[in-house]
Amino acid sequence: MPEGDTIWRAAGRLRPALVERTVVRFEAPRLIGTVAAGTRIESVEAKGKYLLIGFDDGQVLETHMMMTGSWHLYRSGERWQRSRASARVVIEADNDWVAVCFSAPRVRLVRRTSRGGAGPTHLGPDLTSPDPDLDAAAARFAEFARSDTPTAVALLDQRICCGVGNVYKSEVLHALAISPDRPVGALDLDDRRRIVETAHRLLRANLGAGPRTTVPGGLAVYGKAGAPCPRCGAPIRRSVHGEQVRSTYWCPNCQS
Repeated sequence: MPEGDTIWRAAGRLRPALVERTVVRFEAPRLIGTVAAGTRIESVEAKGKYLLIGFDDGQVLETHMMMTGSWHLYRSGERWQRSRASARVVIEADNDWVAVCFSAPRVRLVRRTSRGGAGPTHLGPDLTSPDPDLDAAAARFAEFARSDTPTAVALLDQRICCGVGNVYKSEVLHALAISPDRPVGALDLDDRRRIVETAHRLLRANLGAGPRTTVPGGLAVYGKAGAPCPRCGAPIRRSVHGEQVRSTYWCPNCQS
């Protein structure tokens, strides 16, 4: 599943090619609704793991990449890197840029809210944004997670805070020496605040180009099962959590 920083960078690539341009072609054969040629593209935004494209007809295209989706940008006539059969949405603008969303499981057109906002309303604070409400995110653990929910599962619940995926879940919990299996009920409000604050800091630090880095030299634990923990030297473990069987990497010594 892409992390929030991945979606943020994808929006950054699409924005200069699409915003303030006019739609020449919009194709989305499995989508309910369409965007007419001549419609102006007003915005391209990342909100957690959603990429949102707003149009001046009041519609917003919501795409959620989950495990398989991605956005590509091509010049008109350029050969695509993936099969046309996997294209969920094609947007060609009047400047010869073509944005293609491949294999995203969740794609829909919605109407902009009456307050003018775009995107899903159920999401918690976006930790990729410059100044998210971290106190609200900390409080939402109690609202959306049961007391016996493992912290590793709760941290992926985008209703609590959005932008965290398997990589940052593992890296944040290791940084704070919190077991991924610790139940939410065993976390006090200060613990929850430190979790979302650390996730925000690490996500914001990785919004630019270059390899994802959470400790000097790269990542502390993610993808390193069997390697020595950088803090204590114990072998890193990989566990799975939640109904969707998400991987978590952690140190059984530091994070007991």
